Amino acid sequence: MTSEAAEEMERRSRFGEGDPFSLGVEEELFLVDPVTGEQINASTAVIDRLGPVDGRVERELHACQVELITDVCRTAGEAVGTLGGLRAAVVATGVGLLGAGTHPAAEEGDAEITDKVRYERIRELLGDAVATPVNGLHVHVGMPDAETAIRAFNGLRRHLPLLQALGANSPFRHSRDTGLASAREVTTRGWPRSGVPRAMRDFEDFCAMSALLARAADVPDYTWFWWKLRPHPRLGTVEIRALDTQTSLEDLAALVALVHCLARHASELGADPAADPPGELLDEGVFRAARYGIDAQLPDAEGRLRPVRSLLDDVVEMVAPDARELGCEGELDGLHRLVERGGGAGRQRSLHAIGGMGTLLRETTALTVAGAPNGATTSPPT
Repeated sequence: MTSEAAEEMERRSRFGEGDPFSLGVEEELFLVDPVTGEQINASTAVIDRLGPVDGRVERELHACQVELITDVCRTAGEAVGTLGGLRAAVVATGVGLLGAGTHPAAEEGDAEITDKVRYERIRELLGDAVATPVNGLHVHVGMPDAETAIRAFNGLRRHLPLLQALGANSPFRHSRDTGLASAREVTTRGWPRSGVPRAMRDFEDFCAMSALLARAADVPDYTWFWWKLRPHPRLGTVEIRALDTQTSLEDLAALVALVHCLARHASELGADPAADPPGELLDEGVFRAARYGIDAQLPDAEGRLRPVRSLLDDVVEMVAPDARELGCEGELDGLHRLVERGGGAGRQRSLHAIGGMGTLLRETTALTVAGAPNGATTSPPT
């Protein structure tokens, strides 16, 4: 069974078909009233009104969401430029966009499920676990072959807590400050197959485990695994799924650049299964990241707690050669500005402290299209 599963996955995989370390990015965004920032169920109307775009705009699980998808890109700057254009194209249909992991004020039950077979099946499988919509940022990095993909997957796995902390952008849910930096992370913990996957010995191990788990979960294949990262053989990529959707394009570019660099760096490391952190340690780190965001103390490989800022300094120094090779040094510099602003969660709390929920919704809606072509030309206060 193991060999057959691996052979079938290998046959359908697209590793090596594109340029190594090419990039694709997907972001989920809330559709909102362009003035008030209140959530609206309008994805079908938006798609119907949308003209030709560079990339794709798709409906998502809930009718209050859209997913923006780039074509294959070479650099983080190119990918984020495409997403900025897609944001502007959606806004041109007459709606607003709000970039965050959860809508700060929408109540449970406000969001309608999109009328697609896949999404109806998800609701059937998950029940009320999908009552509150969540938005994620997904970054795909092209891999030259399957075994390199597994090396990158295992290497990226150890950086999940840091990525989660840097990307935390959902402190509010149902009009309440949750006390979390990422309410999205805690919300998705109610989903099956949504946590930190174990390290994989090789591609055959991934294929066999995927076949077994898909059968046990009564789902078609690994694309129904909502892990924080996964190999994606059908696209020929490794995909990071741990990040909240970002509000500003600058923050988005910084995080995409970091994932791009880490994937390239990890793919070139030698295989050392003993160095793969246990899932329990990573899960603890991921929760601490969701709780405290950029102010988190995260466990290292020995379980010792270290500040996010210290871990980030080490990682940025480690991937500096990769950033030069990938042409994203400028975007990577944005990480320190993100941290100094308090991350997305800190920005939201600052806006709420200034003017309450109304100000938070209006200014976050404005900032989501600030800097996009034909979008707002000035950023709101941070």
